[in-house]
Amino acid sequence: MFLDTAEISVAAGKGGDGCVSTRREKHVPRGGPDGGNGGRGGSVWFEATDQMTTLQDFRYRRSYQAGNGSAGSGRKCSGPDGEDVVVKVPCGTLVYEGSGDVLLGDMVEVGQMLCVAAGGRGGKGNWVFRTARNQTPMHAQPGREGQSRQVRLELKLLADIGLVGEPNAGKSTLLAALTAARPKIADYPFTTLVPNLGIIDLGDYQSCTLADIPGLISGASEGKGLGHDFLRHVERTRALILLIDAAEGRCVDTLEGLHRELCAYGNRLVDLPFAVVLSKFDLMPAEDHAVVLAAVKPWCDRHGAQRLLGISSATGAGLPDLRRLLLHLYSQGFS
Repeated sequence: MFLDTAEISVAAGKGGDGCVSTRREKHVPRGGPDGGNGGRGGSVWFEATDQMTTLQDFRYRRSYQAGNGSAGSGRKCSGPDGEDVVVKVPCGTLVYEGSGDVLLGDMVEVGQMLCVAAGGRGGKGNWVFRTARNQTPMHAQPGREGQSRQVRLELKLLADIGLVGEPNAGKSTLLAALTAARPKIADYPFTTLVPNLGIIDLGDYQSCTLADIPGLISGASEGKGLGHDFLRHVERTRALILLIDAAEGRCVDTLEGLHRELCAYGNRLVDLPFAVVLSKFDLMPAEDHAVVLAAVKPWCDRHGAQRLLGISSATGAGLPDLRRLLLHLYSQGFS
């Protein structure tokens, strides 16, 4: 199961109490105070890892508690600190406080650490409070409570290029043809229910990650269909491929609908460099290929598409040109 949102609770440990103690030893007159400090409470940390691809683990465990610090003791001994808790999250996870929009951190690099709940400070023992006028203080500080909060996790896949199109446009078939990924492929709408990733070899020792996003329909930016839940996964991409089913014969209308949904969703999607790829050319007569491309070209010129290309994932026609196009879009994403 693919899970890309989760709400959990985290609680840091309480600091240990300071100790009230006086030194009483044979042959040691006026021993005085010797109470040690309490240990600091453990903190809760998030660590980004590339060994996870979903937030599925948080479906079964929704609360994390760090250890409490131990109290101080006599002979000026400080108590041990509480044990920290390190929670692994997939790269690309956004961490929000509660159910609001206060962003605590964006976990994008492997090994990146984020403290989401700081442990409480340990209390000071009576040794610390001695003065010339009060040489035997009989009080100490209690340990402070650690932070406790609700956090919301939102996963945005880290992909270089996103495949965007209507249901059954051939995105999963294309991903399987270009990469080693094996997404579910069938001839009914919304076969793809979760985003799929694949790594494509672009040659010259370069590769990029393709993201197959569940199909977009009209009104997806308002929550219709599956697209609204998964549009966030193309927010981090450097470029988009608008994949259109050329066999249906309404390419321009489909492009207008996709462009409208990307504009309505916002979050810089409409500003990304993109190319238009017409799929399923094997289902059309060869003499119609040029006609369809000519009909779509004015729309591409008007909206600034990088290139227009016709392919067939089933026969492999046009895929070498598509690889060169992906390399161009991938390289442009760094400029």
